Amino acid sequence: MIKRHRIISSVLAVCLLATTVGSIDVFADSLKDLQNEKKAAEMKKKNLDSTIQKKETQIQEKQSKVDQLINQIKKLNDKIEETNQNLDRILAEMNQTKKEIDVLQASIKELEIRIEQRDEVLRERVRVMQVKGNKVSYLDVLLGANSFSDFIDRFSAVSTLMDADRKIIQQQEEDMALLEEEKKLVEQKLAEQKERKQKIQAIKDELHNQKLEKRDVVNELEKSQEKLSSEKGALEEEYSDTVAFSSKLEKKIIAEQNRLAEVARKEQARKQKLQQERLAAAANSSSTSANAAPPISSGSWTKPTTGRFSSGFGWRTHPISKVKKQHRGMDISAPTGTPVVAAGNGVVSYAGTMEGLGNVVMITHSVKGQILTTVYAHLSTIGTSSGQSVDKGQLIGAVGSTGYSTGPHLHFEVHVGNFSATGPSAVNPLHYVSF
Repeated sequence: MIKRHRIISSVLAVCLLATTVGSIDVFADSLKDLQNEKKAAEMKKKNLDSTIQKKETQIQEKQSKVDQLINQIKKLNDKIEETNQNLDRILAEMNQTKKEIDVLQASIKELEIRIEQRDEVLRERVRVMQVKGNKVSYLDVLLGANSFSDFIDRFSAVSTLMDADRKIIQQQEEDMALLEEEKKLVEQKLAEQKERKQKIQAIKDELHNQKLEKRDVVNELEKSQEKLSSEKGALEEEYSDTVAFSSKLEKKIIAEQNRLAEVARKEQARKQKLQQERLAAAANSSSTSANAAPPISSGSWTKPTTGRFSSGFGWRTHPISKVKKQHRGMDISAPTGTPVVAAGNGVVSYAGTMEGLGNVVMITHSVKGQILTTVYAHLSTIGTSSGQSVDKGQLIGAVGSTGYSTGPHLHFEVHVGNFSATGPSAVNPLHYVSF
C-alpha cells in the first residue's frame, strides 16, 4: 500500500513539475529577450562611457596645456612688469641725470663766460704791451723806462702783472680742464643711460612678442577644447537617453524576475513539501526506531539525527586511505533514510554535492552574536535549498553514504565563522551539541 502511494505521489510530482517548468520556460524566454535588450543597451552605455572618458581625457590634456601656457604668460607678464619697473627706474635716473646735466651745463656756461672774459683781458694785455709771438715781452717794458724811478715803477707793475697773468692763465687752464671733464661726464652718462634703455626696451619687446605667440596658442587650444566639450556634451546627452532606456528595461526585468521568483518559490515549496513527505514516509516505513527523527532538545542546539556514535573529532587513521589525518567532525552511524534535522535555527548557506562529502547541507547560525556553521554530509537525499531559513529540528535531509564513505552515516561538523576545508575553523561538535 505504501509502495503504491509512493508511485502515485511520484507521478503527480512529475506532472506538476512538467506544468511548472513549461510556464517557467515561457517566462524565461521573455526574460531572456529583455535581458538581451538590456545587454545591448549596457554595451552601448559602456562604449559611450568609454568615448566620453576619452573626450574628457583629451579635454583635461588640453586644459593642462592651457594652464601651462597661461602660467607661462603670467610669468612673462611678471617679467614685463619687472622690465617696465626697470624702465621707469631708468627714466627716473635719466630725469635725475638731466637735472645733473642742467647743473653741469650751467656750470659749463659759467666756465665759458669766465674763460671768455679772461681771453678778453689777455687780448687787452697784448694790445697794451709788446708781444712777441704768443708771449708778452716784459723785458721791453722794463727797458723802455725813461729813468731809474720809472724803471722801478715799471718793474713793480711788471711783477704785479706777471703774477696776475700767471693766476689768470692757471685759472684758465683749470677751468678749461674742468669744462672738458664735465662735458665728458655728461656725454658718458647720457650714453650709458641710452644703452641701458635700448637693452631693456629690446627685452620688453621680446617678452611681449613671446606673450602674443603664447596667447595665440592658448586661443587655438581653447577653440579645440570648446569643440571637444561640445562633442562630449552630445555624447553625454546620448548616454543619458541610453541610461533612461536601460532603466526602463531594468524595471521590466525586475518585474519579470519577481514574477519568476514567485513561481520558483511556489515550485520550491511544492518540492520541499514532496521531499519532506518522502522523508517522512521513509521514516514511517522503517521497522526500527533508529530511523525516527531525533527528539528536539531545549536550548540553542539539538541532536541532528538518531543513531550510534561511531567516530569522534580529532586525529585518526582514515578507514579507506589508511592515512592519518584530522577528522574535522563526528560520525553517527544510522540506516540509510534516517531523518536528519537542523541542529539549530539558521539559514541554509549551501545545499548540493561536494567532493568527498557527497550530498551536503551547510547551515549558518547566529548564536549570541557569534557566527557558526554546521555541516551535514554523506546524505542520501537533500530536503532543503540554499537561502532557506530553517528552524531547530526542521527536516533537511536523510542519512546516506554518498561521497567518500564506507557505509551509511551522518558526518556532522561545527565551524566557528564560515566553513573551510582546512584550518582552525572546525571545532569539536560536543562543545555545542549533546549526543
